[in-house]
Amino acid sequence: MTQHATSIHGSIVAIITPMYEDGSVDWDGLKKLVEWHIEQGTNSIVAVGTTGEASTLSMDEHAKVIAEMVRIADKRIPIIAGTGANSTTEAIELTQEAKEIGADAALLVTPYYNKPTQEGLYQHYKKIAGSVDIPQILYNVPGRTGVDMLNDTVIRLSQIDNIVGIKDATGNVARGTELIQNLRSQDMVVFSGDDATAWKLIMAGARGNISVTANVAPNAMSQICAAALAGNQSLTEQLNTQVAQLHEILFCESNPIPVKWALHEMGKTTSGIRLPLTPLAEQFRAPLREALKATGII
Repeated sequence: MTQHATSIHGSIVAIITPMYEDGSVDWDGLKKLVEWHIEQGTNSIVAVGTTGEASTLSMDEHAKVIAEMVRIADKRIPIIAGTGANSTTEAIELTQEAKEIGADAALLVTPYYNKPTQEGLYQHYKKIAGSVDIPQILYNVPGRTGVDMLNDTVIRLSQIDNIVGIKDATGNVARGTELIQNLRSQDMVVFSGDDATAWKLIMAGARGNISVTANVAPNAMSQICAAALAGNQSLTEQLNTQVAQLHEILFCESNPIPVKWALHEMGKTTSGIRLPLTPLAEQFRAPLREALKATGII
């Protein structure tokens, strides 16, 4: 296990993949975003996850985006590659590629649409872990995948050496807390994947937050995670209140539609997004702009 993988903590941005209006990747914009995150105190970056539009990138683009982030970061912060798929074989290929590129860890979403059983989920992740020797973080987001990996399955998987964490994007703090308390392996940690409740899960023992909000408020999210990890509840709540409006409005349409529009509004990126996702609907633009102003981002 790499030193970077074991030290992953705090504010972890699930970064967008910036694109031009024709949908092509904006490589210069990508470099600027990574440098900005490092400067703003982001602790780690997830490349080509849900927010990075992994589902519409080609296999070649997928590898190139990860490779470019690894190159730019140059070991200053860990790069976690999104390598999940609903085909176990494809997930193994993507994870192997991420390892060869030099990613510090892989983030693997539960297989979506084909609805495997809990035993199927266990065998899926066990096969990937046994096939590729890279630290692996499970990712449970039932609201997007139609599949819910139960705590008992996660606990079984925690016994596999290179499965080092889980991104819990259920938003269910009680369930996440129960998982933290029941994990027998000290080598596996929990990350929140729900910005609105992340601070509560960190206070309960999670290691950090894999965040959408951090795309637009990297410094604020870094401070919230640091305060929560330090156990300072009053400061954590105070800091979180300042960006709570963003946690809500950045999901007014499917992620990453709102966050990509916000970054363009901030002058950070070009405006492209790939079909079947479309630019943010007109009725949400003024409220999102107001939220960015209210939090001092623009």
